Amino acid sequence: MNRAFYSSTIFEFLNLSNEEIIGILALSNQFSLEQTQRDAWVAEIEILKKVLENYRNDGAIYLEFSIPRMGQRIDAVLLIGAVIFVLEFKVREKEFTSYAIDQVMDYALDLKNFHETSHEQFIAPLLIATTAKASYTTIELTPHNDKILYPIRCNTDLLSDVIKDVLNFCDGEKIEKAIWESGHYKPTPTIIEAARALYFGHSVSEISRNDASAINISRTSEEICKIIDSSRHNKRKSICFVTGVPGAGKTLVGLNIANKYSDEKDELYSVFLSGNGPLVKILREALTRDKVKRDKEAGLKTKKGVVFGAVKSKIQNVHNFRDECLVDLEKPPVEHVALFDEAQRAWTLEQTSSFMKRKKSKPNFNHSEPEFLISCLDRHSDWAVVVCLVGGGQEINTGEAGISEWINSVHNTFNDWDVYISSRLTDSEYAAGEALKILEGRNSVNYNDALHLAVSMRSFRAENVSLLIKQILDLNAEDAKSTLNKVNSKYPIVITRDLNKAKQWIKAQARGSERYGIVVSSQAERLRPHSIFVSSPMDPVHWFLDDKDDVRSSYYLEDVATEFDVQGLELDWVCVTWDADFRYTKKEWQHWSFKGNKWQKIKKPERQNYLKNAYRVLLTRARQGMVIVIPEGNDDDPTRPPKFYDPTFNYLIEIGFKEI
Repeated sequence: MNRAFYSSTIFEFLNLSNEEIIGILALSNQFSLEQTQRDAWVAEIEILKKVLENYRNDGAIYLEFSIPRMGQRIDAVLLIGAVIFVLEFKVREKEFTSYAIDQVMDYALDLKNFHETSHEQFIAPLLIATTAKASYTTIELTPHNDKILYPIRCNTDLLSDVIKDVLNFCDGEKIEKAIWESGHYKPTPTIIEAARALYFGHSVSEISRNDASAINISRTSEEICKIIDSSRHNKRKSICFVTGVPGAGKTLVGLNIANKYSDEKDELYSVFLSGNGPLVKILREALTRDKVKRDKEAGLKTKKGVVFGAVKSKIQNVHNFRDECLVDLEKPPVEHVALFDEAQRAWTLEQTSSFMKRKKSKPNFNHSEPEFLISCLDRHSDWAVVVCLVGGGQEINTGEAGISEWINSVHNTFNDWDVYISSRLTDSEYAAGEALKILEGRNSVNYNDALHLAVSMRSFRAENVSLLIKQILDLNAEDAKSTLNKVNSKYPIVITRDLNKAKQWIKAQARGSERYGIVVSSQAERLRPHSIFVSSPMDPVHWFLDDKDDVRSSYYLEDVATEFDVQGLELDWVCVTWDADFRYTKKEWQHWSFKGNKWQKIKKPERQNYLKNAYRVLLTRARQGMVIVIPEGNDDDPTRPPKFYDPTFNYLIEIGFKEI
């Protein structure tokens, strides 16, 4: 592991001159070295040399230690005795801001969660505001039973005492430098974190799991690159279907390919397309904010609009791409490679024709969305590649065609295209089994195991969460009990009838900047008595990206997100508030929609499936744990009697969920 600009034993560090250490740091720095950065390094080195003299023969030091998942660097990491010290310096600062406190805790959590040889160690996050008044009080472990201390705030004068007291507090065997460095880094970033890291220059292997238990993102990305290169070399047109369990990293694969082939002058130029409007908006804004922030820190003046324009060309809404291709029906798009995220959500012929007639004044449009999108790439005279990133059981909108429409389009209209198929596309949740039969006997159909992502990256604490939710929704209570026992050891799921208790619980679980929020079904119209208004739209950009002090952010637990806002995204901790639209009975789930002043039963199987999938999405958004709120109802309100809610609550109790 070579993740630091400078690393050595403390003994070697103390014996090197400040100039030599600065030189090593400067040579490792890929950006121009600003005077402010050089001055900060000098101050940090001088402080550390004074403090570490007592540990001359005991430990190791790492300066500018990389956290690829976050696209940031820790000022200093120290291995002394049984403790990993994470140090964030605020040189010449007098205050301990809440942002800086969260920052140093985030660094500690990254090591704890994702660095193999840090899992079982004590980790002490220290925030040093060098000119602050004395602040250091007590040493205390967080209540999560994972050996992370609450962030300790101190100034330069108190740093030595802090280190000594922490070492006295934490018992254990000395951490060996060589063993610690040999630990694998297995991050599972959120899609927002991953996008930032990719566009900042990190490779997909740096920010994703590469352990033997997963058919990992790197392997799938490499396989797609081979298909692209082969198609270009042999002047072929190809369509590729990539599958994966919820949270396995399908979107990350698409972003990785689009980022790899991002030069508009290159024939391999690619575009990432999604029909998920909130996801597109959030990714664009996140990357723009990140670029502007980094440029500012580097002393560069960058206009946000210019940055946004560059980001916008790489990440597009699929409907905007479609509209551009409608302008000239003969001209091919500039891209030879198009990656369609959540391809199963593309529209049917009926939905597309209706939209074109109503919104685009094209009354005779007779293509489904998959067929038209493939035809756009087919305009290239030489080669083209379409990559469909496919989720199972995630259709939540009326008119979504599922993956079978893509297969039918390829079979009926594009006979000369090569087809590359994940070997798991035959699984029932992708609803492609019947459609795949029509490809039997067709030349150039290739099934490939590497095109399936088998392990959830979202739930890094428990890879069985998706299975648990599937069993719950399939009314498979006995298997759900068994799976819950596997999940709960590292991934807490609790239930309650009280929304206020749920809010208190979720706030207590989150550390650092771990994001939490409330999610509900878009049909949850009778949560109004709990101040939840699904008909009042929130802004997903503010909800997902803004800080704790912004009332529009998810942290405030006021605005709520629905399945349409959160599909393809995730939070660390989630509060799922369950309304009477989806009710448990021993024989089946009942599906309801609130119209006017009463509930009406949903009878169409298609709409029933959308509602079930909505709850599947809501219940698989959390990376670290969740609380499920099922209100008690009210006998005085005919729209919310307890009988609408009690059976669902009792069902979850029967499975074994703990009530708070």
